[in-house]
Amino acid sequence: MTKLAIPMTVLTLAISFEGRAAEYPRPELLTEPAALAQKDAGQGFVILDARAKAQYEAGHVPGARWVDHAEWAKGFGDGKDAVAWSKRIGSIGLTADSRVVVYDDNQAKDAARVWWILRYWGVKDVRLLNGGWVGWEKGKYPTERAEPAIKFSTFKAVAAPERMATKDELLKSLPGGTLQIVDARSEGEFCGVDTLKNKRAGAIPGAKQLEWVDLIEKDSQRFKSPAELKKLFDGAGIKLDRSTVTHCQSGGRASVMAYGLELMGAKDVRNYYRSWSEWGNADDTPVVKPNKK
Repeated sequence: MTKLAIPMTVLTLAISFEGRAAEYPRPELLTEPAALAQKDAGQGFVILDARAKAQYEAGHVPGARWVDHAEWAKGFGDGKDAVAWSKRIGSIGLTADSRVVVYDDNQAKDAARVWWILRYWGVKDVRLLNGGWVGWEKGKYPTERAEPAIKFSTFKAVAAPERMATKDELLKSLPGGTLQIVDARSEGEFCGVDTLKNKRAGAIPGAKQLEWVDLIEKDSQRFKSPAELKKLFDGAGIKLDRSTVTHCQSGGRASVMAYGLELMGAKDVRNYYRSWSEWGNADDTPVVKPNKK
């Protein structure tokens, strides 16, 4: 039998890309650029580009459809308008069974919000592109400027309330500490130094603070290795086996944290989507100002 000779560089790259993804407890949440760039690989996925429209038009992953991240961010509201979201998600041709890959150029923050919203409304298989647009460009993979024709789909948005936390749920959990609260904002926001435009600044009592961007490698915009993520979570006192609520100012950074926790195997993770924009401006919410680390 003749053995197939595989160039060592190709073999090494394949092991590197596939091996790293396999190390995560939930590897199916992450797609490597090298895997997506393989011939015909993209045909099995609906690829969503969550960058600004100008960047999308200048060049994108072949076949990618543009999604208006800013409009989605504003439009989610209280997560109860299933009719509007059925139309919005159907307009980009998705069904509940679509296999979706999302990317951005903003350290996964915009893509993770789209990931979370799609999962909330019932799309079962949604993953992020590791490294996003930065990773795609660094790999010198092909791009195109043409926008694909999109056939609207009949999508029925069905909310998954177990993926979202509300202010009332958090208030009820505080006395017994039944929910682990993870604050994905900066240390300055957490400690009440940076008020932004909120009436009150500080933290939810008992919350653990780990800034969302710490999960991402700065230059490559890839998610850090499983060992590095575990070290970060352990250092912040975050337990992967606890029912957890993530929050930030308006749901985006909290989506990255929720994604990172799920990637590492956490099973009960909820996004307090209204986050500090609600908590810090309400009259019935307790606020503390922790000391800096």
